Parts: sequence; structure tokens; C-alpha cells
Amino acid sequence: MENMTQNSSTLKKVGVASLIMMASVFSSRVIGLTREMAIAFAGGARGDVDAYQIAFIIPEILNHVVASGFLSVTFIPIFSSYIANNKEEDGWRVFSIIFNTFGMMLIIFISVAFYYSPELVRFFAPGFKDPQLFNSAVKMTRIIMPAQFFFFAGGMFMAVQFTKEKFFIPALAPLLYNIGIIAGGLTGFFLESRIGTSLSFGMEGFAWGVLVGAFLGNFALQYIGAKQTGMKIYPLFNLKHPEFIKYVWLTIPLIVGLSMTFSTEILLKYFGSFLSEGSIAALNYSLRIMFILVGIFGQAVGVASYPFMANLASLGKIGELNALLNTTLKYLLLVIPISVLFMVLRYEIVFLLFQRGRFNIDATRITAEILPFIMAGTFAFAAQTVVVRGYYAMQNTWFPAIFGTIAVVGSLPLFFIFMRWLGAPGVGLALSLSAFINSGFLFVLWNRRSGNRGAGAVYIFTLKIIVLSCGIGLILWKIRIMFIPFLQSIVLGFSDGLDITDSAIENLTILGALTISAAIAILFALLFVLSGVVFKIEEITIFTSKLRRRFIKRV
Repeated sequence: MENMTQNSSTLKKVGVASLIMMASVFSSRVIGLTREMAIAFAGGARGDVDAYQIAFIIPEILNHVVASGFLSVTFIPIFSSYIANNKEEDGWRVFSIIFNTFGMMLIIFISVAFYYSPELVRFFAPGFKDPQLFNSAVKMTRIIMPAQFFFFAGGMFMAVQFTKEKFFIPALAPLLYNIGIIAGGLTGFFLESRIGTSLSFGMEGFAWGVLVGAFLGNFALQYIGAKQTGMKIYPLFNLKHPEFIKYVWLTIPLIVGLSMTFSTEILLKYFGSFLSEGSIAALNYSLRIMFILVGIFGQAVGVASYPFMANLASLGKIGELNALLNTTLKYLLLVIPISVLFMVLRYEIVFLLFQRGRFNIDATRITAEILPFIMAGTFAFAAQTVVVRGYYAMQNTWFPAIFGTIAVVGSLPLFFIFMRWLGAPGVGLALSLSAFINSGFLFVLWNRRSGNRGAGAVYIFTLKIIVLSCGIGLILWKIRIMFIPFLQSIVLGFSDGLDITDSAIENLTILGALTISAAIAILFALLFVLSGVVFKIEEITIFTSKLRRRFIKRV
């Protein structure tokens, strides 16, 4: 009885923390989406946007090599132990050793990669043959590359602030970073429009915005914030220090392991380079839409649940840890019907988000055709962020890293097969399938290693939600098709006599798209709630009742 009460209390805390994180992640995603809208406005789905996306491959690999994105798993626990034991001065020495050593290593890597940028771009985007676009990709790669040092240094500075329980200044980093990108890109766009294309301001403005935004938001501001907490940096290099060795040991599997998030960006651009001009851009726009849901559900729930998982693991309460993981995944499965809603409204969503400036009707159609295949992997990407944290909670970073690498390499034939069969949508489908392979097998192997007896209920619930979502999707799609003539005859969306097919997007207006989206979303909400009652799906009824209570409180 006591264990059930404790488990219920833990789930309640995770729920509250998840809602807080959802709000934070949602704000970050909105800013990122605004950035993508600016890129779509200035570049559309053209070859120069492909070049801009390819320019991130080498910098992202450099960022991965020094594990800048894993500092919460690696550095913070080490530094926190010094603070907790009143050995802060020793903590600054360890901080200095890690900062100096990895920072120097990164500067060397950046210098080498800067020199060999043409060869590296040719290796990672072998299908990118247009000489002008290739040279543009190389140039933007070199512009963006130094920003990786600012990300690494800023990550260390933010880790210090997190340890000192200071969160406001780190929260400003993505805001300033994205503002820098948007400002740089739009400046380049207007200069190009005024002066002409010969000076190649265009997409290069976004690249310069990356560099400036990273310096201001991730480096300069975070340095000020860290100094306010008492940060000290000493000129120390000690490769034999036990804490430095511990940091390296924790970091190596994260560096050598190919996580789905990291490999997705690389594979999308590698295989997209073999496709027609604008395919990489369209794939990226679709991926950003999908990552909105992954961020709100998967990332928020994963970050919020991790401290509770780590606490249960440290106490040896594996049964309660499994119960928490199972319950978290069952609620996370509710993202599947929401992703189906996005599939049904794919044209309207892409139209409303991106179709302006240079993002024309052809770009909308290409992106909308890719979106359902990308959205199919939403749950898998979200679940991976939760399941992998179960391994981290058990202080096992090696297994998910090794298995993740095997899963990514093993999924490569899928990309070749579906790319040749379906083109850009096939690359999206391969991404979704590889995500399911990765997260699915990680969960299966976790169950065997931990003796998770409740896993069967998760499998059954998964099948139930998939069948339910397909049914809701078919109903919504039929009603959407029926709803178009209604708009055509009354208001606005379409011209008289037009065939009611997806090609009707050519005559879609903002008000027409909003009307269709609102009507279908309301119907979806009704079907979603009704299905929870009729089929007695507890997770749906609890989820909707919580949302209703919070809405009533705010009103």
C-alpha cells in the first residue's frame, strides 16, 4: 500500500514537472518555428536552402564530438558533487581542466575542418553536384563552424548556472540565438532583393546570423551569467585527474554512439542530396513540424521524468521504475492520434506556416506530401527520449549508445530502398521506420534486463491506440474532403468548378485553411474524448479531464 502511494505521488510530481517543461519547450519550439518560417519566406524550397541545410552537417558533427548536448548527463553530476561537499574551489579546477582540454581540442578540430570543408561537404553530401550550390554550401559551412566553440563554452557556462540553480539567463540563450538567425537572414534577403543576387547575400545572411546569435546568446550572455555565480577559470591541463577521466568515460559512449536525433539530421541531408533540388529543404520543414510534437511531448516528459527515474534507480526500486516508465509511455502514446490529425491537415498546416515570400505553391505541395511519412515516426522519436533515460538512470550510457549505432547502421538499407521507390517521401518513411526500430528494440531489451512485467500492457495499448488513430484519421479525412465543397459554395477557399482533390490547395486562402483546420480539430477533439469513453481508455479520460480542469481554472 505504501509503495502504491509513493508511486502515485511520484507520477503526480512527474505530471506537474512535465507540464512545466511542456510550457518551456513549447516556447522554445515556437521560436524555432518562427526561424523556419523566416527561412521559408526568404528561400522557399530551393537549392540555396538545401545548401544552407548541408552547411550544418560538419558543425553538427563537431558539436557531437565534444558532447556539448550531453553536459546535463556528464558534467553537471560531477560538478554538483563538489558543490554539495563544500569543495567548490576544487570544482572550479575540474571545470577548468575539462573546459580547457575539450575547448582546445574543439578549436583544433574546427581549424582542420575549416581547411578541408570542400572535401567534407563532398563526402557527406555526395549527390550535391551543382557547382554554384556546392560552393555556397562550403562557404556557409565555414561561416557556421566557429559557432560550435560558442555552443560548447556556453554549454559549460550554462551547466554552472544550472548547478547553482540559476535558470533565467540560460533560458534566454535559444531566444537570442534564433533572433540572431532571423535578423541575419532577413537582412540578407532584403539586401539581395535591393542590390541583386550577384553578391550572394541570400541564405548566407542566415549563416552569419547563426554565428552572431551563438556568440551573443550562447557565449557572451552565458559567460556573464556564470561569472555572476562565481565562476573561475584557471589555465589548467591535467589529463590524469580522476574526475577528468570520469568525465571522458561518461562522454565517450555519447560521442561514439549515433543517437536517432543526431543521425536523423545527417541521414536526411546525405540521402536528400541525391534527390531533386529543394528536397532537403522540404524534408527539413516537415521534420521541424514533427519535432514540435516530439519536443512538447517526448522531450518535456523525458526531461521531467529523468530525476524521478534516477532517484528510483539509486534506491534500487526497479519495480517502481518500470511502473513509472510504462505509465509514461502509455500517456506518450496519445501523441499518435495527434500526429494523425497533422497528417489529415497536412496541406493546411504547411500552407499556414510557410507559404509566403519565396515559399510558393509547389513548395507547399512537396512539403505536404512528405509530412505524413515524417509524422508516422512522431511517437518513436518521442519514446526514444524517454526509454533511453531509463538506461541513463541506471548509469548505463554504453548500451544505448552501442545499440543506437547498430540500429542506425542497420537501417541504412531502408533509406536506399525507399529513396529509390518514393523519392523524398521515402526518405521520410525510412526515418520513421528507423526510429521505431531503435526505440522499439531499446524498450524490448530494457524489459528483459529489468524484468518489466508490465510491458505487455504497453504493447496492447500501443496496438489499441494505433487502430483507434487510423479509424479517427479515416473519418477526419472523409469529412475534410466533404467540407471543401461547403467552403467552396459559401466562402472562400476554392474557386467554382474546381475538382475536390488535394490539388485544390492552389486556391486555398488563409481564412479557408483556418476554417478547415478549426473544424477538423474540433471534430478530432470530440472523437478523441468519445473514444476514451466508449472504449474505456483510462489514459484518454484522465488526460482530457486534466486539460479541462486546467482550462476551467484559467477561465
